[in-house]
Amino acid sequence: MEYSTFGRHVAVDTWGVDFEVLNNAELLQAHLVEAAESCGATVLSVQSKQFEPQGATVLVLLSESHLSIHTYPERGFAAIDCYTCGETVDPQLAIDYLVSVLKPEKMYAKKLIRGLGELEVVTPVMNQVELV
Repeated sequence: MEYSTFGRHVAVDTWGVDFEVLNNAELLQAHLVEAAESCGATVLSVQSKQFEPQGATVLVLLSESHLSIHTYPERGFAAIDCYTCGETVDPQLAIDYLVSVLKPEKMYAKKLIRGLGELEVVTPVMNQVELV
């Protein structure tokens, strides 16, 4: 049986997110697991770290690859990325879920197509989108 190396990788920078949300590793962990499940991914393990005086990192290891967030609450900033291998799990669904929870004022996103011989950058998914 031949396996595909095709994958999609969505990276998003969010700005203007509530400090309390970004400074709560436990809450973010619950949301990332929910986001992974919402796109049909299989969660293998989760690690999170609450930093002092503020900030958090959460990594969700997926059978299909990973979903992560790194936060800077004092700046209202979170960097999110989701990479999934194969055709069946769409990382954009996980990203959409997290954006709906974080409610950023601005966000910048890019989608990469990976594993096809060249790294292909797809036109930005949402570039400088103002959310209401």
